[in-house]
Order: sequence, then C-alpha cells, then structure tokens
Amino acid sequence: MSVGMAAPRSAYACDPDRSRGRLFDEPPSKTRSPFRRDCDRVIHSTAFRRLKYKTQVFVFHEGDHYRTRLTHTLEVAQIARALARQLGLDEDLTETLALAHDLGHPPFGHAGERALDACLRDDGGFDHNAQTLRVVTALEHRYPEFDGLNLTWESLEGIVKHNGPLAARNGDALGRYRERGVPVGISDFVGAYDLELWSFASLEAQVAAIADDIAYDAHDIDDGLRAGLFEVDDLKVMPLTAEIIAGIDRRYPGLDHDRRGAELVRELISRFIGAVVSEAGRRLDAAQPRSADEVRGYGEALIAFSAPVAQAEAEIKSFLHHRMYRHPRVMRVMGEAETILFDLFARYQNNPGDLPREWTPPGGPEAESGTGRARRIGNFIAGMTDRFALTEHQRLFDSTPDLR
Repeated sequence: MSVGMAAPRSAYACDPDRSRGRLFDEPPSKTRSPFRRDCDRVIHSTAFRRLKYKTQVFVFHEGDHYRTRLTHTLEVAQIARALARQLGLDEDLTETLALAHDLGHPPFGHAGERALDACLRDDGGFDHNAQTLRVVTALEHRYPEFDGLNLTWESLEGIVKHNGPLAARNGDALGRYRERGVPVGISDFVGAYDLELWSFASLEAQVAAIADDIAYDAHDIDDGLRAGLFEVDDLKVMPLTAEIIAGIDRRYPGLDHDRRGAELVRELISRFIGAVVSEAGRRLDAAQPRSADEVRGYGEALIAFSAPVAQAEAEIKSFLHHRMYRHPRVMRVMGEAETILFDLFARYQNNPGDLPREWTPPGGPEAESGTGRARRIGNFIAGMTDRFALTEHQRLFDSTPDLR
C-alpha cells in the first residue's frame, strides 16, 4: 500500500456501530456516527476554544507564531489522522481523542499544572488527564439533559488510558500513579462508569498518544529555533537529526536558516510517522488481534516506536529539556506564572466572594467543605486562559508580572 493511501477498516479498529454507548442514553444521530458526534462535541466545547490562549511553551503574547495549546492540538490531530488512515483505524474516534487530549491543561503549560498540584496537594492534587475527564463529564454545561459532553465509552476510555493502564486488576495504581494513586477525578468517575483502568486503550487512543509525542518533539524544535534558543546546527549532536540535516544540506546547499529549520521539522515528522506505521505493522502481525477488545487485553502497547527510534526520540526530548524547557528565559517566565496561580488560589480561598457568581456553591461558601472549596477553585483556575489569569491577577493585586 502506498504511503498516504487509506487502508480498509481493520478488524481491530473500534467500530462505531458496536460502541458501548454513553452514560446517558441518547437517540442516535441520523447523519453522524457516534464517534463523529463525539468529535463535533469536543470542537464546539468551551474548553476547546479556550486552548487558543493557553500556553504550550511560550505565553501567548510573546509572539504570534509560537504554538498555543490549540495549534498544538490541531497538529496532533493531523498526525493522528494520518496514522489512523494508514492503519485502517476509525479516524473520527482518533481525531476526537487528539482534539480532547489537552482540554484539562491549566494556563501557563506545565508550570500551571505544577502550581495547581501544589495548591491541591492535601485535596487530591491536580492531574491534567483527570481534569480533562472532569471537563467532558461535568464542567461543560451545554446540554439540557446532562452535564459534560456525554461522550461514548470509547472516547472516555481513550482520554483516561491513552498512555496505558492506570491500575492493575486488583486496583493497585501503576506507572506514574504508583506513588500517589489514581487521581480522584478518575477514581471517583470509574466507580459509577467502569472504564477498565487495568486494560490498554484502543489503537485509536494509542495513535493519539504517540501523535502527541511526535507533534511536540517536532514543533517545539520549530518554536525553539524561532525563539533563538538554539540553532539548526546545534541539533547535530543527535544522530537522527544530524542525518536529516546532512540530507537537507546536500539537497539544498546554502538554504536559509528558516527554510532549513522548517525542512528539518517536516522530515522529522515524516520519519516518525513512517517508523510508527512500520513498527505497528510488525507488532500487529505478531499479535493478530481480531477485535478492539483483543487489543485492550493484549497486555502491551501495539502502537509504539521500535527500540532504536524510541532512543532517538528520547534524545530529542532530552535536548529540548535542557536547551528549551530549562532555558533561563523560559524558566523565569514560568516561575512568575506559577506565582500568579499561587496568588489567585490563595486569594479565592481566603475571599471566596471574589469568585464569579456562577462558581459559588448553591448554599454559599460556608456550606462547602474545605476540600470541596479547594476543588472548586482548582476547577475554576484550570479553566482559565493565560490571558484571563493575567487579567484576574491585575484585578485582585497591585502588581502583576509581565511574563515576557
């Protein structure tokens, strides 16, 4: 099959006609599959629109051409759909999961997540995947019959488990949740609607997860070059990018800096997509799953990089960690951003009347437990854009960092 051509639907793809349904029963759409309907609901959600003014690495006002959470999300969806098309998966479900994967991120990127996690340390902490689940099951208020978006079981499963199982069959937390347990936003929800935290997610979810890795590796390189944090030739310290750059220089001698960097990013994305399709084909041939449920129960991820490509991808992440995410300029801005969220959280805790009226509990602040108030404030702050967080801080405090 030629690269770029759509494969026929695979037996192991999620079939919208066999969806496990929704928490709240709804009549089926006459014109859309259940997964297409999910995707449309994500696109029309308030949380999706807010991604426009949420930080990826650089705060929105630092430049018009840097990625925001929204542009990053669209790039993830594009890569995910390309992979799903070649592997014969359901493109609508894949797109839903790619578009929804960052809905729970707070303002100011990972700095905002660190700040909220610290503020909520005694009240369950903060986890952006759990917050995404909260957004699509409770915090969106668009429909008369239910809170949230009432997505299908397959979409909720993919949101929660796209990076793999969260717990063993006996309930013990796994991976990054081993120390602190499964986040309360997830554990509470699965008590009412079982998402089978012990199993792997669908191939569509696994594709969305690896597309996220590909997108932010490649596009953070692009943003780092644009910001002048490093040069194209600095990336020659890694074998994969050194090979790509050498090929560009042979084909286009004397190419200017901007086009040279853009060609590197394009080639890197293409290499990664090809590598995923190749390794997925090898693993699927070995596993021979006959259904999406067999994928879930297989016991390991079937969408992954081969060991050499995984090593190359880890080297890129390490480079970006040291040369971009830990760059003094980025660290200074993110440190100031954390302070803004610490200030806002403390202010709302001590003065709950400063919250908007719609964020006041029905019985008033005094009718709410300490944990209930903390979680409510956390939900409010997590939904903020960078711009709104700055505006709120300016309203409530005499001095606000410029974040530049």
